[in-house]
Amino acid sequence: MDVPAGLKIAMCTSEAVPFAKTGGLADAVSSLSLALAALGHEVKLIMPRYYGISRDKLKKLEGAMGVPMGGGEEWCAVYTAVLPGPEEGGKKTKNPVVVYFIDHEQFFGRDGIYGSSFEPDFLDNPRRFAFFCRAAFQLCRKIEWEPDILHAHDWPAALAPVFLRYGERRSAGEPGSFANTASVLTIHNLGYQGIYARDNFSYTRLGWDVFYQAGFDDWNMMNLLKAGINSADKLNTVSPNYARETLTPAGGVRRDGTLRYRGGDYSGILNGIDTAVWNPAQDKYLPAPYSAANPEGKAKAKEALQRRFGLPETPELPVIGMICRLSDQKGIGELFGPSYGSAWSICREMDLQFAFLGSGEGWAEYEISGLASRLPNFKAYIGYNEELSHLIEGGADFFLMPSRYEPCGLNQMYSLAYGTIPIVRNTGGLADTVQNYSQETGEGTGFMFDDLTPSAIYNTVGWAVWAWYNKKKDIEAMRLRGMKEDFSWNKSALRYVELYKSALKR
Repeated sequence: MDVPAGLKIAMCTSEAVPFAKTGGLADAVSSLSLALAALGHEVKLIMPRYYGISRDKLKKLEGAMGVPMGGGEEWCAVYTAVLPGPEEGGKKTKNPVVVYFIDHEQFFGRDGIYGSSFEPDFLDNPRRFAFFCRAAFQLCRKIEWEPDILHAHDWPAALAPVFLRYGERRSAGEPGSFANTASVLTIHNLGYQGIYARDNFSYTRLGWDVFYQAGFDDWNMMNLLKAGINSADKLNTVSPNYARETLTPAGGVRRDGTLRYRGGDYSGILNGIDTAVWNPAQDKYLPAPYSAANPEGKAKAKEALQRRFGLPETPELPVIGMICRLSDQKGIGELFGPSYGSAWSICREMDLQFAFLGSGEGWAEYEISGLASRLPNFKAYIGYNEELSHLIEGGADFFLMPSRYEPCGLNQMYSLAYGTIPIVRNTGGLADTVQNYSQETGEGTGFMFDDLTPSAIYNTVGWAVWAWYNKKKDIEAMRLRGMKEDFSWNKSALRYVELYKSALKR
């Protein structure tokens, strides 16, 4: 078939900034949508309207919308808004991304996206998101708009490609047939697959033959992501190296066989960063702007960071920064684990300062607070603060990311853009974005280690600190080299367009 020059793209997602966010998925979907729109494509973003998204600033579409589910029909409303772009001064983008909110009070009118403090994983999640995925097709019919590409993100939207393949894609010529619509499924984190009791399957209104044909079956449970992997026309994940890792038993989280089977349709496309927000030359949270051409302002950011965290304002000492969700994925046990984590030894035995920002598992918050009370060169802010996150990226000399696995990672790219040298594990997107330092040539943009152990973290931080005191010219060259790299979403969006075209040709 002929591939249209300006594609019509429906983004199906459970999160998008600034409306709802639990992690990097929300940032990636919004930034990609805006980047595609800037390239001239028509993008409509479809997501649930959660309790925290006020209707007051949204526009309601006329009439209720029926969605066939289970043994009957669910009714909902639809609201719209325009996805805020990078423009300043109230200017409107020439090609706006319209957001469509599926409003169903029973499913989405509650605190939390996937769960709450009382119920970490809502038991009706398979029904909530099955309804959402089917509603995306009804919405397209309601607004009389048929996309060329249906782009689903992660397990909450993974049923959209399943519905397209096993029911919604009909003979050409019928109204709302989706006969020429191709599907793409992006896996942002294979560790989350949407595995629930199989007795929820009947609510999808798909036949039990589809349960087995689409591959829902997973140890007598139903696996939403697995079915999406089997059903989508094209698949990708958020970095080339993570794509390779997920094809192995070690990194595939039991889905490596399925992904190897779909290997010809599976690829990795590196996420970008929002350079309108993460840019030291125009960052409103920094005391002075700076760039690779004029890097003087970074010293002022370091001074402000030390002052804000209550660290001695000593420019000669290297500052290690870290912004982290405290979970096992981030390697926090090896760094902060009581009696065996390396953070205590790093701060006691090395001439440096350490500034931490983050929250998560209770034991880790407790341990980090204890370290901050006992170590004069270790300071922490438990929680999240946007201003502090920018100040750490701008003011730190090194940024530590000892991740167990990292599908893409954003902070290492923020760090490179801000002239802050990453210290990272050689995994996932970290390996795609950081080049390891060579003492012989002075080349590289960061410091890397392979094995996730307390000693490996300690030794690699020690290596970076050694270079700070003994290889000043190499450190400055690494900073400038990182700041000159291009991690903008425009590059990634062009690769997604090629993926869309291959899906349509298929």
